[in-house]
Amino acid sequence: MYKLIRPLLFRMDAERSHDLAINSLRLVSQSNLALNTLGKLYANQIKSKPLKLMGLKLSHPLGLAAGLDKQGIAGDALSALGFSFIEYGTVTPLPQPGNPKPRLFRLPEHRAIINRMGFNSIGLDAFLANIQNSRKDHIKGLNIGKNANTPIENAIEDYVTGLQAVYDIADYICINISSPNTKNLRDLQGDEQLDALLAALSQTRKILAEQRGYYKPMALKVAPDMQAQQIDIICKLLLEHKIDGLVATNTTLARGAISGHPLATEAGGLSGRPVEEQSTWCVNQFSQRLQGEIPIIGVGGIEDAPGAQAKLEAGASAIQLYSSLIFQGPGIVKKIVNNL
Repeated sequence: MYKLIRPLLFRMDAERSHDLAINSLRLVSQSNLALNTLGKLYANQIKSKPLKLMGLKLSHPLGLAAGLDKQGIAGDALSALGFSFIEYGTVTPLPQPGNPKPRLFRLPEHRAIINRMGFNSIGLDAFLANIQNSRKDHIKGLNIGKNANTPIENAIEDYVTGLQAVYDIADYICINISSPNTKNLRDLQGDEQLDALLAALSQTRKILAEQRGYYKPMALKVAPDMQAQQIDIICKLLLEHKIDGLVATNTTLARGAISGHPLATEAGGLSGRPVEEQSTWCVNQFSQRLQGEIPIIGVGGIEDAPGAQAKLEAGASAIQLYSSLIFQGPGIVKKIVNNL
């Protein structure tokens, strides 16, 4: 069915097409009949390959990466497609429109996407209301970030606010410091900045766990554009501050793989096939240093079972995708999981 719909979607502006698709899934999420039908077509056809990730029980290793459902409106339908866990967001404390349009571009020749969305967010209050409206239970990762107009030196306040707000509802919290589309955000991956951020979040989580009587895992999402020395520092701080997981990786600023393409000069993060090799390298580098002490969620360019297997063999405990869902449709989940 997706093969029939895709040409129509791809004739539209990329962001308009995205909005149409996610709002259609939102409507599906509001109907038990539609959800059950979708589940029979997709989720029920997927083999069970259970595992534990950060203490959470997954039915199989493949989840949906953050960025598709930024506002938390379509999780039930996405779960019915067969993803074992779904990461929502990025959500910022206050509503913000993100960067000016156009800000989303497809590169079908490369099975790639460039985006410079800039954390377009409805803000924590509306986001959490949407998440709480889910009709079906599924594993939810809530991805938090800072507002664009918050100075980088005050970023910790936004992340603490985000953690406090999502703690009760999230199954895990993902700390996004690696989007290239918010000015200076990746500076938070630096030694002193990351140390201070993780210390504040760990302390906040400790207080919340004591108050609530339950512990929620936190994961850090990092960029693929890093050198070995920076990876060393991040691993040291992850262990020091008892962070529960690592999401590797976000989009890349590199353009070598799409050199010469008319859209190669567009600003923003590049995802899909061109980031696969670098992302898998990062997973492997982190895995060698962490030695299984912290699980890794491998993300970036996964298009098929061999690509997914490569991430797992590089050291990932679980995997996520996004771009290949756009290019191949919802059957990609069953195609990958059943052939792992």
